[in-house]
Amino acid sequence: MDSLIELCDLISQNPVKFSDKLSWICGRCPTFDGQLLKVTRSQLNAVLAVAVFLSKCPNYQESRPKLLVIEFIKSIPLSFNSSFWPQSYNVAAVTSFYSDFLSYVCKATDASSELSSEVAGLIGDILVLVYRKKDGDIGIIKAFLNALSKNFPPVLPSDADKLVRILINSYDTTFSSSPVDFPDGSPSQSSPPSSSSSGTTSGIVDDATSKGSGVNGSNYAWKSTVDMLGTAVGANEGGQASSQKLIASFEKESVDNLEKQETAFKLIGHILNKSQIDQKLLEQVRNIAREQIQSMLAFLKIQKFDWSEPKSSLKVRINTKLSVYQAAATLQIKSLISIDSDGKSSKRLLHGTLALLIEAAEACLFSVWRKLRVCEELFSSLLAGISQIAVTRGGQLLRVLLIRFKPLVLTICAQAQTDTWGSNRGVMYESVLKTSCEIIEFGWSKDRSPIDTFIMGLATSIRERNDYEEEAGRDRHAVPTVKLNIIRLLADLTVCVNKPEVIDTMLPLFIESLEEGDASTPGLLRLRLLDAVSRMASLGFEKSYREAVVLLTRSYLGKLSSIGSAESKTMVAEATTERVETLPRGFLTIAGGLTNTKLRLDYRNRLLSLCSDVGLAAESKSGSSGADFLGPLLPSVAEICSDFDPTMDVEPSLLKLFRNLWFYIALFGLAPPILTAAAPTKYVSTSLNSAGSVGSVAFQAVAGPYMWNMEWSSAVQRISQGTPPLVVSSVKWLEDELELNALHNPQSRRGSGNDKAAVTQRTALSAALGGRVEVSAMSTISGVKATYLLAVAFLEIIRFSSNGGILNCGPSSTASRSAFSCVFEYLKSPNLMPAVFQCLSAIVNRAFDTALSWLEDRVSETGNVAELRESVLCVHACFLIKSMSQREEHIRDSSVSLLNQIREKFPQILWNSSCLDLLLLSVHNDPPSALVNDPAYVATVRSLYQKIVREWIIVSLSYAPCTSQGLLQENLCKANTWQRAQPTTDVVSLLSEIRIGTGKTDIWSGTRTANIPAVMAAAAAASGANFKLTEAFNLEVLGTGVVSATGKCNYAGEIAGMRRLYENMESVNGQDSESSISSGISSSGPRITPGAYSEQTQPRKDSFDELLLTRFVRLLQKIVYTAEKGGEVDKSSFRETCSQATALLLSNLASDSKSKVESFSQLLRLLCWCPAYISTPDAMETGVFIWTWLVSAAPQLGSLVLAELVDAWLWTIDTKRGIFASEVRYFGPTAKLRPHLTPGEPEMQPEKNPIDQIIAHRLWLGFLIDRFEVIRHDSVEQLLLLGRMLQGTTKLPWKFSRHPAATGTFFTLMLLGLKFCACQSQGHLHKFKPGLQLLEDRIYRTSLGWFAHEPEWYDTSNTNFAPSEAQSVSVFVQHLLNDRVDPPHLDAKGRGNENGSSLIDTNDHHHPVWGPMENYVLGREKRKQLLLMLCQHEADRLEVWAQPINSKDNTSSRSKISSEKWIEYARTAFSVDPRIAFSTVARFPINSSLKGEVTQLVQSHILEIRSIPEALPYFVNPKAVDENSTLLQQLPHWAACSITQALEFLTPAYKGHPRVMAYILRVLESYPPERVTFFMPQLVQALRYDEEKLVEGYLLRAAHRSDIFAHILIWHLQGESCEPETGKESKEKDTAVALKNSSFQELLPLVRQRIIDSFTPKALDVFQREFDFFDKVTSISGVLFPVPKEERRAGIRRELEKIEPNGDDLYLPTATNKYVRGIQVDSGIPLQSAAKVPIMITFNVVDKDGDPNDIKPQACIFKVGDDCRQDVLALQVISLLKDIFEAVGLNLYLFPYGVLPTGPERGIIEVVPNTRSRSQMGETTDGGLYEIFQQDYGTVGSPSFEAARENFVISSAGYAVASLLLQPKDRHNGNLLFDNVGRLVHIDFGFILETSPGGNMRFESAHFKLSHEMTQLLDPSGVMKSETWYHFVSLCVKGYLAARSHMDGIINTVLMMIDSGLPCFSRGDPIGNLRKRFHPEMSEREAANFMIRTCTDAYNKWTTAGYDLIQYLQQGIEK
Repeated sequence: MDSLIELCDLISQNPVKFSDKLSWICGRCPTFDGQLLKVTRSQLNAVLAVAVFLSKCPNYQESRPKLLVIEFIKSIPLSFNSSFWPQSYNVAAVTSFYSDFLSYVCKATDASSELSSEVAGLIGDILVLVYRKKDGDIGIIKAFLNALSKNFPPVLPSDADKLVRILINSYDTTFSSSPVDFPDGSPSQSSPPSSSSSGTTSGIVDDATSKGSGVNGSNYAWKSTVDMLGTAVGANEGGQASSQKLIASFEKESVDNLEKQETAFKLIGHILNKSQIDQKLLEQVRNIAREQIQSMLAFLKIQKFDWSEPKSSLKVRINTKLSVYQAAATLQIKSLISIDSDGKSSKRLLHGTLALLIEAAEACLFSVWRKLRVCEELFSSLLAGISQIAVTRGGQLLRVLLIRFKPLVLTICAQAQTDTWGSNRGVMYESVLKTSCEIIEFGWSKDRSPIDTFIMGLATSIRERNDYEEEAGRDRHAVPTVKLNIIRLLADLTVCVNKPEVIDTMLPLFIESLEEGDASTPGLLRLRLLDAVSRMASLGFEKSYREAVVLLTRSYLGKLSSIGSAESKTMVAEATTERVETLPRGFLTIAGGLTNTKLRLDYRNRLLSLCSDVGLAAESKSGSSGADFLGPLLPSVAEICSDFDPTMDVEPSLLKLFRNLWFYIALFGLAPPILTAAAPTKYVSTSLNSAGSVGSVAFQAVAGPYMWNMEWSSAVQRISQGTPPLVVSSVKWLEDELELNALHNPQSRRGSGNDKAAVTQRTALSAALGGRVEVSAMSTISGVKATYLLAVAFLEIIRFSSNGGILNCGPSSTASRSAFSCVFEYLKSPNLMPAVFQCLSAIVNRAFDTALSWLEDRVSETGNVAELRESVLCVHACFLIKSMSQREEHIRDSSVSLLNQIREKFPQILWNSSCLDLLLLSVHNDPPSALVNDPAYVATVRSLYQKIVREWIIVSLSYAPCTSQGLLQENLCKANTWQRAQPTTDVVSLLSEIRIGTGKTDIWSGTRTANIPAVMAAAAAASGANFKLTEAFNLEVLGTGVVSATGKCNYAGEIAGMRRLYENMESVNGQDSESSISSGISSSGPRITPGAYSEQTQPRKDSFDELLLTRFVRLLQKIVYTAEKGGEVDKSSFRETCSQATALLLSNLASDSKSKVESFSQLLRLLCWCPAYISTPDAMETGVFIWTWLVSAAPQLGSLVLAELVDAWLWTIDTKRGIFASEVRYFGPTAKLRPHLTPGEPEMQPEKNPIDQIIAHRLWLGFLIDRFEVIRHDSVEQLLLLGRMLQGTTKLPWKFSRHPAATGTFFTLMLLGLKFCACQSQGHLHKFKPGLQLLEDRIYRTSLGWFAHEPEWYDTSNTNFAPSEAQSVSVFVQHLLNDRVDPPHLDAKGRGNENGSSLIDTNDHHHPVWGPMENYVLGREKRKQLLLMLCQHEADRLEVWAQPINSKDNTSSRSKISSEKWIEYARTAFSVDPRIAFSTVARFPINSSLKGEVTQLVQSHILEIRSIPEALPYFVNPKAVDENSTLLQQLPHWAACSITQALEFLTPAYKGHPRVMAYILRVLESYPPERVTFFMPQLVQALRYDEEKLVEGYLLRAAHRSDIFAHILIWHLQGESCEPETGKESKEKDTAVALKNSSFQELLPLVRQRIIDSFTPKALDVFQREFDFFDKVTSISGVLFPVPKEERRAGIRRELEKIEPNGDDLYLPTATNKYVRGIQVDSGIPLQSAAKVPIMITFNVVDKDGDPNDIKPQACIFKVGDDCRQDVLALQVISLLKDIFEAVGLNLYLFPYGVLPTGPERGIIEVVPNTRSRSQMGETTDGGLYEIFQQDYGTVGSPSFEAARENFVISSAGYAVASLLLQPKDRHNGNLLFDNVGRLVHIDFGFILETSPGGNMRFESAHFKLSHEMTQLLDPSGVMKSETWYHFVSLCVKGYLAARSHMDGIINTVLMMIDSGLPCFSRGDPIGNLRKRFHPEMSEREAANFMIRTCTDAYNKWTTAGYDLIQYLQQGIEK
């Protein structure tokens, strides 16, 4: 229900805009068709909500809400049946609903005459129906009538008489002997018991019209009570019998009937209020009410013990009866409203009624029930009636009234509590006071004579002498209560009436009584009179004020003079009370009540003079303490000084009074202690031991504990805020001690002549100064002067400790509110003694320390306290900035020192706009005009400001460059606003020297926030400059600041201009135009949050704002919609829209921040959310720019902006965006290499590049870190918002993307988390320390989660990306190294104790979150050490990737990790996540200790890690197979591994173990056959070892699932039919191999046939057509063999003309995604070969998934007599490398062209398109590659040439890596192709691995070919120093490093072919050497250096040139 009410509140503010919501609520309301129905709770809530809406918008134009409310009112009679209501509704709920509904209806009818008339026509009928209804639930009827009696809607005037008659006639059987409560004469059966006394039950009467003449007859029911009373009421007679008869008559009435009467009286009263009724009927009502009041007189006189009814039921009866009387009294008063005030009869009636009401009020006073709440309310109603009657007839009844009213007042004063001076004075007393005030207020202007008589009569009654004084020999009794209460009443009347004449009447009487009367001696009467006098004086009438103050002052001094006299020993207690409590309270009352400035000044002087007199008098009293006399006055002084501005010019006399006061405060020890620690004992030993000595008191005042009333301590603190500096004379300050000696009475034994006392005072002063000045250095300071300096110390230190050092400055004051303005005044005095100056300087520093302590104590506060803290900090900093221009050098130095300390303690001051503005303003403003005539001084001050400003800006930029730039831009905007077109020269020179960026090295160093790349990127975005954030940049602060500031001013100007134009148009068009425009906007405006619009018509400005708001909201929503649909968002348009919207938002905040923030909440939300929705770097740049603009221009928006950003951040987690894209397809290399090299199903690649979203998150994160640095010290609310974000971010399960490009962003986020947790050590979030420790441990675990996967690389085209990633991790590592927060304190058993950082009591070794651990502190430390080690390794890796050709190894300086430490790392990693342990092994593959421990952990936790494929090698190995390990039983449950991993298990080493084979086949079958096709050569080789026919079975099943798989398999089976080449192995081995190969060869055709036999008819048809077609093409080579060479091309044409594709589904075997559409018959070319006739044929093909009309040529070479299988293997490796390079984003080019063996020594080779060999190029062109490239692509330096050179570099680097691994030889120029864009392609891999031409002579010793002509392109310098060469080497290094990451996959691919008989395996150890070339034992830096050496070695190597020469000489291949 509450939500619906809130929604209605929103709708009512702008119903047109939210009409859809209103319609929705109306649709939930019930509809009635005249029949009884049941409503639901939601329907009732909807009706109530509509009523709420109407109460707020009663004149709403749409009729539906009104109709619904009217319809429900009509249905009220239906609701009297319990079946109408929901089952859960009891009578209380029904009552509550009726009350709420009718209250809202009444509010609506009061505001709408139309609705009022409609409701009035219904209420009368409903009320009539209620009393006629024969059925219904009585409890519900009671509930309705009870609600109606409280909230009565209007009725028609024509119904008024009828309703009143019904209500009168409804109780004609009320007093019958057998009352009939219900229509059927039986009690209610359905009403719950609780309803009997809470509602009103109505009887049913006959038709009112039939009893219209029975009005008089019906009086019986009302008169019977009076008749039955007899003479008991009128004559006040009768004995016990008549009293009993009276009681019986009352007891005869039932409580239900009494409730009916009460309801009837209330309803009649409401009717009388709404309309007029017939006079006779009104008279009857009046008589009934009067008779009820008369019966009340008798009722109230009955004693409690006379009742025979039990107490429990009697109390209910009494309460109900008194409620009836109250209703009757109210009705009686209302019936007199329309009486003729001028008639005699009316006068008699008023007199009689007045007398009756007073008599009834007196009866209430004397009744035994007077303490009941209902009796008190009855009394109040009677007095209200008396007051109302008194003001009728122009006050003619005042005299009569006051005569009767005075005894009533005296009675209440006599009966009131004995001590009415407390807050609880009784309801009856308050009623009398209120009535008296109303009568006096009215009579004062009408007839003052009876008023004066009444007041004087009460005042003189206190002077009547008591009889006890005339009775000799008897003890005096207490003062009569009536006197005390009359005094209080008169005082209260005086305050309420607040008229000087009244005070002047009573005050003389009071003063006379105090001086001469009964109150002249101490006693309670005197105390009350003094209180009354002080209250009168507090009203501020000058005459009475002065008389009262003189009296109080004289009394206080008189009490002081009597101390120590003989009389004081016999003094009564009241005398002490008067001095200690009454008089001080009187002084305080006056101080608090005075508002007149003149009187407050006078009273301030009087009080301070009194304090001086008291102090002096107290000093003269030997052996007594002055604190007892001065202390009670301090609260009054504090109050009167609360508005005193200490910065204003003060009269010397007043200043001396302040000085005297603080002198005595220090002397008497009244100041609160200013030392937090106990003072050393050596100070105490020097003090006097006598009681009350100055030394002991002064020293205890400094060190504590406080001996006096704590209220005095608080008063001293308040006084300090209003005390001016105690510098009495600037010329002879403290040089003349006469005045001080006068204060310190020389006659006192503690005078200044007492040397011991002087030493003690100096000791106390030294203690107060915190030991900054030794006692020995004060030898020249006298005792009084030491006391004075102690007073100054007390004042200034307390001034800072009380409220941080903020002075009481008036609103018009221009002086600084900082208390430093007072402290520095002491230092301005000339000619100070050195010792005094030293003490004063120490006071300044002690005051500053106190201010810092005050601020530090509030660092964790929020809300108003936090705002106060920051305000205090800003005030002090601004004053110190101004003080740097002081003339005195020592003040300037102190200001700089203190300002620097503030900046270090509270860095948030760096980003305070007021301080920064003041600093920059001070730079180019001249010093004060009075000092400008001193050029040297001006230059000094300006130089000082320049230095401070430069330091200030540089430090602020180093911590928060975004916010700092925003503030600087705002300052420049302000300068523009101030019509300063350009900043002054000084500011320009300052800012122009400051630069930030990724290239900066000289501005700041260390672990500053600005060293984080994400922050730097955000800073570039915040600057407004269009930098490429992923490249190096250097940002000049002033230039970009001016440009951005200008842009912001332009946007603000656009908004202001549009507003002025709109207002001008409105002034012309008039209000109608505005209304039409506003309504047009409202009808289609967006949905916004509550509070967006006010109820009233908007002013023109707000109407314009609504117009723009609607437009910007729509534009931004449209942009979001476009982004969500995948469309492109225009960068410039989005930036312009956001900037204009921000300018609009800020322009409205200037006027009314709170309301405008609410009004523009949706716009603010969209500005924060849009960049997150779009999630592109450009959008996030705009976001950072406008967010910085918002928080810089309007710091009050900081919390709102951050709250929205945190919500948006958490939304990106839920929607898995950017760094939180945790789906596999966003994992980069891991996803792209599935399932060949990484485990898992292949995934569709995302439509959008995930790196863009990651970079967007990175920018966003940089801004958040910037904001963290700004708010970490001053805003707990915003810190908690960041904590919420971090908690949601690190919440398990792990939610982050595994994309390697997210590395830097991830660790930057973790860095923010650790920096946030570090706040616990600063005390800022100390109370959140347990939660922060949990969060810190969660961050450690989350950070370790990054290492749960094997390390990967990623590269982008942006040169700065990789360095920034490396730097991000390095900064994180540096933070971990520097993090020494809360080192654990361990006991002897190694357990953390309370003083350490342990989170809990570790005795039970159980963490509340993470479960049992050996020790939480130690466990966390181990995780931290593991994280540090892994992060260091990751930083090293990324550093190598970022700087691949930097050969320096940074890891050499680190200490070596022991084996024990590696074992600990393994265990810690495994305990957090086993995958971390596996990843750690992958990072350190040759570490035997690490691998051995992980192996043991795997085998002991085998059941827990079955979902991790990476764990397989740790228990599935040849040894486990040989031993048939039980661990292999887990394989059926293990997650699928990659295909290359599975290939290893197919090798002979695993002996075809059934469990291993079953797992392998499950893995292979889990992947689509098309994915496995790539490894077809390896699978065919697996048939060699397939003794159980398992592999064969898989191949058959896969072939059945995929035709392509089947075709490729058949071709490979046919290609394996050739005999392998044998090496020089032994004869026995040759025989074994031959036998095994023979069985393998026999198996191949069988498998082939089984596959063919399993084809479906359709599949068989495709197979036959595909194979027949290409068999025909291949057979051409055999046909051409006998044909002469010159005729072979024509022969090819003839043969091709015979071949036609049979169907559209034929595809190229080497490229299954290309369908053959025909053969280009003229394309057939016979190729050169010694004994074979290979031919090249071009096909017309179309892409399988492309445009069927897009036909492209594709040439293929068909070979007969050549074994192509070795080329297939080489190209497999090249293809894997290509995939790896592409996956990691490396721009390396490889072209693994298709090769497919189709039969024994037959095959198809795909021709590389658009290429020619290097030898062909040499045949047509003279010169080397360098010249050929210039001929083909233009001159050197031209774009085309450089593009071709770049293509050559990336292809050369790619093939360099491939060549290093494969070792291809025979690299003559015929095997090197160049395509039409300059890319190099290697072909012909007949010699790889261990084989080479010339009988394996290995003449080509270089790892790859890098001939002289190639180096000319790669290295223009010729000495390996060019950028192109570095680029080439960098690519080679990166490619090599990327390949090493997948070493096992590549090796396994080659390993499976080792028994294939290929020539490359015929000699040596090809697999071992291949593994060696990966160098797994090397670190990344070592591997990079190896690759660099390899490139250097290959550079123009002579063997390469020699081999080209040999080929040229032997084969004629151009070199």
